[in-house]
Amino acid sequence: MGSGEQRGEPGPGGGGQGQGQVKASRWALVPPPARAALEPAARPGRAEPERGSGNPGMVSIALEVTCSFVAWLFLYACCCYWNKGRSYEWSCRLVTLLHGVIVTCLSGYAALLDGPWPLTHAGSPNTALQIHVLSLTLGYFIFDLGWCLYFQTEGDLMLLHHTLSICGMIMVLGLGKSATEVNAVVFVSEITNPLLQTRWFLREMGRYHTLLGDIVDFFFVSLFLVLRIGGGALIMHAMVTSPDPSWLLKAGGLAMYVVSLGFMVEICRFVRRKMMKKNISWTGLRSVNAPVKTNGHLTAH
Repeated sequence: MGSGEQRGEPGPGGGGQGQGQVKASRWALVPPPARAALEPAARPGRAEPERGSGNPGMVSIALEVTCSFVAWLFLYACCCYWNKGRSYEWSCRLVTLLHGVIVTCLSGYAALLDGPWPLTHAGSPNTALQIHVLSLTLGYFIFDLGWCLYFQTEGDLMLLHHTLSICGMIMVLGLGKSATEVNAVVFVSEITNPLLQTRWFLREMGRYHTLLGDIVDFFFVSLFLVLRIGGGALIMHAMVTSPDPSWLLKAGGLAMYVVSLGFMVEICRFVRRKMMKKNISWTGLRSVNAPVKTNGHLTAH
């Protein structure tokens, strides 16, 4: 018995060749209009399209993003119900704080541990974890942008940031690549968000002008400058110099970095004002506590 027959394959002139001829003859009997409609899937000898690709994948991603949006909206409604004595912004910032913590952990794991490395693999195909992280984040940004537009609490710079973020994530999920660098951008951007929300809550509770408030401000400014500005510059350089990412995505990434520079200007102004206030308060404190000398002798009080 031949080797082809041992593997269960028809030998030359066997049943397999006869079946192929029968299929070809039957295909020849199909009228040309019907034959054109059935091509290429039904024509003998042509490969079937790969399953699980194309529109079904986009449908599943769209469903995941929709579920994410509904989940964040439901969490916001629960926070409003549990904090009836607080403002709507209080509940929204609770959701923002939770999103910042969760997405920072997930995107950091995807960028630093799971891979691929964003500085060397920009434009690589999306992984399952990256798709889940970006879908979760996209649902939140859609919710938060709608909230900001409805309550009109944010300026043009923040609205531009949210709009660019949403467009970038939709593009990456649609193209099926470049989630590596976008996920890294999400990590360096969201890592400062919990500290930003903590500052707001401390201010609302009257505990911002304390040592805890100074510590939060220090870490917020430091992480923003080191990761979002410094790390963001490295990611942008890797994205722009790589030939794989789309030119439109490169333009969007540069626009996002310009927005980050705008935030940096505002933060530098904030730091300058705070340092001036601290200097004035320290100078006033020293002048009050310092003893007054008259002709070399302490004045009597």
